[in-house]
Amino acid sequence: MSNITLEEVVKLRKGRYMMIDGHPCKIQDIQVSKTGKHGHAKARITGVSLFDGSKHVAMKPSDERVEVPIVEKKQAQVLSVAGRTVQLMDVQSYETFELEIPEGMELNAGDTIFYWIILGRKLLERGD
Repeated sequence: MSNITLEEVVKLRKGRYMMIDGHPCKIQDIQVSKTGKHGHAKARITGVSLFDGSKHVAMKPSDERVEVPIVEKKQAQVLSVAGRTVQLMDVQSYETFELEIPEGMELNAGDTIFYWIILGRKLLERGD
């Protein structure tokens, strides 16, 4: 199973995901220019990286196909919290793993939370 699919720029919407400069990003804004005399409409797409929060911008023709990361959403139970690290257990596979807790997120042992798998990397859902 591939971690990336292709989709036309005209089908992308704010809040969806797209690969920009090799980063899986959540689309914050899309601005589309009018079709020119000799070309296609262009889209200016602004996104924020899901992993580090950095801002990325892409300029693409509106009919071009771009890479869209597949976001797999799973559920886990919190086993323990140590500082800014949390130990989790997947509720289906019983796999245990550790992740860094995002800023502003409070977790306690016994909580059930959601996490995402994007391009083989795990990420705690921030809820935004």
